[in-house]
Amino acid sequence: MLIAAVQMTSGADRQKNLEIAARLLRKAADRGAKFVGLPENFSWMGPESERSNHAEGLDGATFGWVGAMARELGVTVLGGSILEEGGPGGRLYNTSVLHGPDGARLGVYRKIHLFDVEVGDGQSYRESAAVAPGTEVVVADSPAGKVGLSICYDLRFPELYRKQSEAGAVLLTVPAAFTLATGKDHWEVLLRARAIENLAYVIAPAQQGRHPKDRMTWGHAMVVDPWGLVVARCSEGEGVAVAELDHELVARVRKALPALQHRRL
Repeated sequence: MLIAAVQMTSGADRQKNLEIAARLLRKAADRGAKFVGLPENFSWMGPESERSNHAEGLDGATFGWVGAMARELGVTVLGGSILEEGGPGGRLYNTSVLHGPDGARLGVYRKIHLFDVEVGDGQSYRESAAVAPGTEVVVADSPAGKVGLSICYDLRFPELYRKQSEAGAVLLTVPAAFTLATGKDHWEVLLRARAIENLAYVIAPAQQGRHPKDRMTWGHAMVVDPWGLVVARCSEGEGVAVAELDHELVARVRKALPALQHRRL
């Protein structure tokens, strides 16, 4: 099976973002991909003060759009993340959804680890001011096999992916809007580490470029194989990184290097 990670530069115009996402989904499908991932905040990435105005319920238009695109193209689509209403205290959730080729929803994941940091790029990140953390580790059954769902900052917490590999995940998804400051030093290293530790494929759709309020994201959407090799990668601008998901390779690597069976803690 071919899988594809989308790279795009989302802004505050939701309709424009969806048009670009649809074009890139079709491009990936035309290249033969049967599993395509969109990045975090693919449908809207505007000023943080306006986030609540762009949230919706799971039955909302953007969530429905993901299922409709999956059904139209006959592929599994990861809706990287969408702002979801209904968090405690009036806050939102940062939510990733997975839809199968018939449009049916296969999994819903609400981001557990929230980005409250100062990275020295002139921006202040306080995701928890408007977003509530999710509480559930999610592994979904899909035509690509068992898929572990996560979002961006989750990448720094290896215990999440251990839980997913324990549940049988062979593909770990990391849709992201990694900052330029952290991405240049940490993005590839962390993605390859998660693949090596769990002997699984990692697919990492990404935001890249300049967004409203001068927010800059690193991009470099990629696919990493279970040996930790980057097998597809986007450069700058819009694009898709397409690679093969080989279940036989997962089995061979896990047999040759049975680290998951050797765990003692």
